[in-house]
Amino acid sequence: MRAWRAYVDGGQRLMGVLNKDLQDAHDLTMAEYRVLVMLSESPDGSLRMSDLADGVLSSRSRLTHQIRRMESDGLVERSTCIDDGRGVLAVITAEGRRRLVEAAPTHVVSVRAHLVDLLTEHELTVLGDIFEKVDRAMGTASTKG
Repeated sequence: MRAWRAYVDGGQRLMGVLNKDLQDAHDLTMAEYRVLVMLSESPDGSLRMSDLADGVLSSRSRLTHQIRRMESDGLVERSTCIDDGRGVLAVITAEGRRRLVEAAPTHVVSVRAHLVDLLTEHELTVLGDIFEKVDRAMGTASTKG
């Protein structure tokens, strides 16, 4: 029970602080930042909306609303997938790339200050191992059902 409550409370507080730091300094939410990171890491700066939703662990409808807001802010654009003409792509814009480059150092400093620098190298390794294991189990469970 101690471990579970510490995870829930600490995880929520950590995500809240990381979100606040990005919003205060760059007017970006963590959710927007994650989308921009995923798009920037794709070879052509675009991903199918379904793949993006899976990557940021969001429902397709929630992601659609988020992309609509990001599109109105000039961070992304939507276009039709050339491969099949039916899929929709989210594409990072030049403004989205600029905002991501601007926000990344703030995010790194925040993650270091509120997580990485608080832990030993061994604790970081264990933390990574734990959540890779959990993620694998959840991925396996979601493909079974």
